[in-house]
Amino acid sequence: DGTRLLLVTVDGRQKPRSDGMTLRELANLMLALGARDAINLDGGRSTTMVVKSRTTDKLTVVNTPSDPNGEREVGNALAIVKGCAAR
Repeated sequence: DGTRLLLVTVDGRQKPRSDGMTLRELANLMLALGARDAINLDGGRSTTMVVKSRTTDKLTVVNTPSDPNGEREVGNALAIVKGCAAR
């Protein structure tokens, strides 16, 4: 009904922690989660989800990026910000 936003991050291949997902597996997951529409932004090793704590305002990486060197610097991001007016 348009009242929920699902943000899903899938960690890449990191034996034995994660197997990653094919696009078909990701589509099936989104359907199982109740998504009506979905967009796959990236399937690369730099995929990282950062969440701000509601109580401390601390930013924390909540997934395990699959780049062997850890988090990577990237030139773009998708940010969901509460109370920010579009310009």
